[in-house]
Amino acid sequence: MTFPEAVSLPFTRIRAALFGLAVGLSASALPASAAENPYGLIDPGTISVGTMGDAKPYAFTTADGNFTGFDIELFLNIAGRLGFKKDQVIFTGQEFAALMPSVANSRFDIAAAAIGTTAKRKEAVDFSDGYLAGYLTVLTPEASIKDAAGLKDRRLGVVQGTLQEIYAQKNFTDAALVKFPDNNSAVSALNNGTIDAHFLDYEAAKDYSARYPALKIAVNIPSFDAPAGFVIRKGNDALRTALNKELHAAMQDGTWKKLHEKWFPGTPMPATYLPRQ
Repeated sequence: MTFPEAVSLPFTRIRAALFGLAVGLSASALPASAAENPYGLIDPGTISVGTMGDAKPYAFTTADGNFTGFDIELFLNIAGRLGFKKDQVIFTGQEFAALMPSVANSRFDIAAAAIGTTAKRKEAVDFSDGYLAGYLTVLTPEASIKDAAGLKDRRLGVVQGTLQEIYAQKNFTDAALVKFPDNNSAVSALNNGTIDAHFLDYEAAKDYSARYPALKIAVNIPSFDAPAGFVIRKGNDALRTALNKELHAAMQDGTWKKLHEKWFPGTPMPATYLPRQ
């Protein structure tokens, strides 16, 4: 079969046609425009969230493998306000120390696991406005540990990368720090005597002490200067601004208060996060 019209086309017309085809193909391969992906997500149709599976009551997995907890429910509420359905929010569990690097390297859009906001961390990632503050707590079965002085020459567990590790390195210099990837492994070591105490957040300590009666809360240290925030890739201002807007809305309409009462019964609520009267 022959194509006489194609053969007779001037070279300039052939080149123009090929150029048009190339432009069309390359346009289809371009990333989504700002209008199609206003929040700069890895996948415009979903929000990928790095979290933890053992940080109860903030973020943890249930028996059926689903994620739940205060941070999970709060983020799902905020995502819903941004127009995302529950099945468009994809949670993935990781060790705490890997969460912020994973956001910085665009593996996740967000990290949500009661992650305290510090100046050092903000060098690598951005944070939403704060949504939670509390206490750093020493959990131990040792009756002799009643205060920070009692940690001298003791083996103190910390989860790598947490505020507790940072605080302990600076303030518990007489203790021998033992690093763990998560609270469960640290508490297991505490129960079998491998370590003498574990340094974690108050809410998690309260849960573990209820599950293991031999473990007692020995020390509580206020930690209101590094409130938890959602971690966002550095420079993604569109997503950060949108999260802050809906986070404030969730605080002002009572959603935050309701979730706090559900997940932290009996724990005082900082006035900063309560609806304005």
